[in-house]
Amino acid sequence: MSSEFAVVHCCGCQTRAVKFTPLFRVVAARLISRTGSEAAFFVGIWGKLAYELEGDAADIAFVLGTAGVTALIGSAVAGTLVDRFGPKRVLITAEILFVPSVLSALLVDTVPQFALVVGLFALTSAPAFTAIASLPPFLTTDQHRLGRMNALIEGAGMAALITGSAAGAALVALFSLDSIFILDAVTSVIAVAMLVTLPLVTEDVDTERMKGSGWSELRAGVAYSWNDLRLRFYLGMGASVWLIFGLFTALEPLFFRDVLGVGPEMIGWVNTLLGLGLVGGTLLAGRFADRLQSARSVVVLLALNGLGTLIYAGTTSLVVVAAGGAVWGLVIGLFAPAVRTMLHINSPKPMVGRVMGTSQALGEIAKLGPLVAAPALATLFGVQETLAASGIVLVAIGVISWRTGRRLDLTRGMVTPPEDVGIHVPTPVSGSADRFPPNPIER
Repeated sequence: MSSEFAVVHCCGCQTRAVKFTPLFRVVAARLISRTGSEAAFFVGIWGKLAYELEGDAADIAFVLGTAGVTALIGSAVAGTLVDRFGPKRVLITAEILFVPSVLSALLVDTVPQFALVVGLFALTSAPAFTAIASLPPFLTTDQHRLGRMNALIEGAGMAALITGSAAGAALVALFSLDSIFILDAVTSVIAVAMLVTLPLVTEDVDTERMKGSGWSELRAGVAYSWNDLRLRFYLGMGASVWLIFGLFTALEPLFFRDVLGVGPEMIGWVNTLLGLGLVGGTLLAGRFADRLQSARSVVVLLALNGLGTLIYAGTTSLVVVAAGGAVWGLVIGLFAPAVRTMLHINSPKPMVGRVMGTSQALGEIAKLGPLVAAPALATLFGVQETLAASGIVLVAIGVISWRTGRRLDLTRGMVTPPEDVGIHVPTPVSGSADRFPPNPIER
């Protein structure tokens, strides 16, 4: 199902019709919603903490650690909700609940209050991330389209780093930091309007499963993900990147303030360049989607993430930092959709939500440890040294994981059936497939 329109010029000629396919609507809604979210995070939250509330590394770690805990809860619960009610319903509900939570940021003026507010909108926004990550298998029955879909959807989120960071920087200059949170609420409302009538391949509700315990379903999803060798590998690869994100979340605003000596608007502009790299990376990921469907590709991209981090944080030159941000963004843009596609390919459809929820939750867990340790590490070694060291750790993880990735690629056709590990996979609902058809590249 799709609609389209054509622009007719005064001469009577017509431009190519623009089709509002379901994928187009998801990508557009993702871009709009994430524009507000990225403005709120990179400029609004960081700016309010570091400049308005004059927070130090411990304050930033406390606020964002609170958000990490609530996001972990939201991500874990969202996986079960997606498998019960479908990703569209969960996504729309999360966007609606997000609006009052983000607007509450306008009412606080202390760090503890702000921690409560940021934790609240992390709790409401986490299910949206899980739901959007689960959507592609519900938009197509063709496995070969998954890579391109993930690249486009992820690319929209990456592009929002550009639009969001630029919008945040402009709003700070023209109005105030608080105006960014209003923008975030408005973009969520627009996204909901675009998604309400979104048609999917299937999103049937399994009424028999809805009678069971949500907690037992959550545990079954985590157990299945852990017992499947391939899923465990790709979940680990995805979570590894969050190890450095945890440090950057706590220390990056201090890196700009204390090491580079620039104001909050520069965070927005540098992250705009990072966003350009992210968009370029996702475009390449879509173009070479089939070639990226291998474990070794994921491992190489993970190690390159570490190298990108070193370029970004290894100097005091703002020019090099900006260029490093673009390079690092390019690598992340390739890595993120590649990992997500491999998770989709190896997940039975009735388990997609819980696998993606497990992925999001593991990411939050991986981020929390470094986030909590960041103030102590920055005190012992320095802000810049700590950030640069995180890149070295990521390169080491990539090197260590190479042999496992190679073994997975060489044994593509040898998949342990779920029954052999004692995990029950729910019967697919009407119209859905248990797994996608075998891919000659992965299988």
